[in-house]
Amino acid sequence: MPAVRPAVPGLDWVQHSRYVNREFSWLQFNARVLAEAENKSNPLLERLKFLAIFESNLDEFYMVRVSGIHEQEASGIVEPTPDGLTPTQQLAMIADVARPLRQKASDVWSQDLRPALERNGVAIVTFQSLAAPRQREMTAFFERTVFPLCTPLMLSPAIRFPFISNRSLNLAVELREGDKTRLARVKVPPVVPRLIRLPGRAMQFVLVEDLIANHLHYLFPGVEVAACHAFRVIRDADFEILEIEAADLISAIERTLSMRRFGDPVLLECSAGLGDGPVETLRSGLKLDKEDVNRVDGLIGLDVMYALAKVDKPNLKFRPHVPFAHARVSRQPGLFAEIARRDVLVHHPYDSFRSVEEFVAAAAEDPRVIGIKQTLYRAGTESPIVESLLRAAEKGKQVAVMVELKARFDESNNLVWSRALEQAGVHVTYGFSDRKVHCKLCLVVRDEPGGIKTYAHIGTGNYNPQTARLYTDLGLFTCDPEVCQDITELFNYLTGFSRQSHYRKLLVAPLDLREQIIERIEREVEVYRTTGSGRILFKLNSLVDPEVIDALYDASEAGVEVGLVVRGICCLRPGVRKLSDRIRVVSIVGRFLEHSRVYYFENGGTPEAFIGSADMMRRNLDRRIEVLVPVKDPAQIAYLRDRVLLDSFRDNEKAWELGKNGLYRRVRRGPNDDPFELQRVLVDHPSAGIGAEGDAGFTTGC
Repeated sequence: MPAVRPAVPGLDWVQHSRYVNREFSWLQFNARVLAEAENKSNPLLERLKFLAIFESNLDEFYMVRVSGIHEQEASGIVEPTPDGLTPTQQLAMIADVARPLRQKASDVWSQDLRPALERNGVAIVTFQSLAAPRQREMTAFFERTVFPLCTPLMLSPAIRFPFISNRSLNLAVELREGDKTRLARVKVPPVVPRLIRLPGRAMQFVLVEDLIANHLHYLFPGVEVAACHAFRVIRDADFEILEIEAADLISAIERTLSMRRFGDPVLLECSAGLGDGPVETLRSGLKLDKEDVNRVDGLIGLDVMYALAKVDKPNLKFRPHVPFAHARVSRQPGLFAEIARRDVLVHHPYDSFRSVEEFVAAAAEDPRVIGIKQTLYRAGTESPIVESLLRAAEKGKQVAVMVELKARFDESNNLVWSRALEQAGVHVTYGFSDRKVHCKLCLVVRDEPGGIKTYAHIGTGNYNPQTARLYTDLGLFTCDPEVCQDITELFNYLTGFSRQSHYRKLLVAPLDLREQIIERIEREVEVYRTTGSGRILFKLNSLVDPEVIDALYDASEAGVEVGLVVRGICCLRPGVRKLSDRIRVVSIVGRFLEHSRVYYFENGGTPEAFIGSADMMRRNLDRRIEVLVPVKDPAQIAYLRDRVLLDSFRDNEKAWELGKNGLYRRVRRGPNDDPFELQRVLVDHPSAGIGAEGDAGFTTGC
């Protein structure tokens, strides 16, 4: 008898291994994002954003991860991943999972969100549904604005298959002349808004591809148009910069940016109505396998939802969030004295990111500050922090900035900022060709009456004001002499030449961060064997590293309770008898992107907590400069433990729990449970819980 396939696509690939496949776990994460587009408790326009995020995530997954697996397969690599899958098997599993997910996203739009929007006065209408006067207005718009930008290209027959750019929206047009059939491609002009607002109708739109499809006679006069369907091509966009001298790094990055448009195709996404013949023409012209074609019954290019979500309907959006201005670091006068008095822990976006901007701005303006050192990974298009660094340099202060040019998809912004900083006299360095500088550090050197004193900010997120409003991150302001000395020595390594092999308080990758985390996991096991109690709590974006996972398995087997809050990829399999039955894994997907990293060890009643930039992934631990800093204030440790970590296990609105089969189920509240959504609690009560007693009722259920 043939094997019965599981109800969940791809599950048969991954349910028997000691580890969950990384790509399967990521696809499960994106399924949770899609679930928020379905979730009727979210405002309607916010659900559109989740749909757009799902699409953007999936595109990047193919551009980076799937393209890399294709390269492994083409190179003849057959070595399996820790979960036992070869590159070929992974590609089959990905197709098995991704296709129905993408179709589900299209169905969410057509069957749920689109009708709901129409009920609220927001509609995407078809050109054919418009009354004659409206059609004439739209035709005039097409003639004036769209038609001059359209360039039809023949696909078949053709001397050479034309280049089709990454993620561009296109129309495959089937033409008929007598008994001859031809295939042409029309690129939808990206400079024209995809949503065209109807004149006088504030909330009604026509899609530009629909407008083009209804005016193809302008492009192919005298030729019969037999059919017209949309398609997109996703290309490899992951070009690593390796083995390049620092002097050539900028030119190498510039070449990489231009190459990204021309990467090899990895996916053809097309309308389900496109005929087999045209699909075969596109597939063969792009040199794709049949498994690399994804037919979608519905809208192609769901990233248009970003634009649609911007319509002026405040009642269909989340209530505006005004971050809490942390009194101790919100104003420049006395800011350094406040940090000298006691470390300050901030939690964004609940606490305002303005505190970080003020820290750098105060350093730029304070006449006692003589030096600033800063890392920049993703600074964004507008950056008050960079502006402060520029002012500091203009005032004659010693400013050194480590700009990571290899931050994927942010290379262009970082090049712009690096040149502006250099022109202002800032000492700019670009790190290393073979590893990324991912740590988030700012060091301020101040000449005080008692001598030189240093102040530092260490964060879990980027120095980016745009993402700081959307990502949950933690930051620590401190003037701890040992921490600041560690950061000073680390900057010497980043900007100069150093073989530093030891740090006093910082955990630094790739030096010894993995080993330090594993040592603390093993210490918790020894404490448990001595005292009968032990607990480990992590919050991170991804848990992939097999060595760390194996150490957590050993801790569970020994009896230690392990709680993991993992937003995205989790290759650990919880709840397996005699392996991980004392481990719980939850994932929170809500209004804000969970991005902070926290590592907590109970340590026999003397708890230890770290925050920083590092996820537990091989790339982070072996090929990136990462930093974790200890949090020493008992009230701040309690806040991290109780509010950030343990309260995540109380969430019964936005939390999902990972099962031993590698699948997540949404956490449902019991009949006597009050609703609890952690992000909402933190919005309403920023910094609530600092110094709170108790453990928020966390149990592993063992």
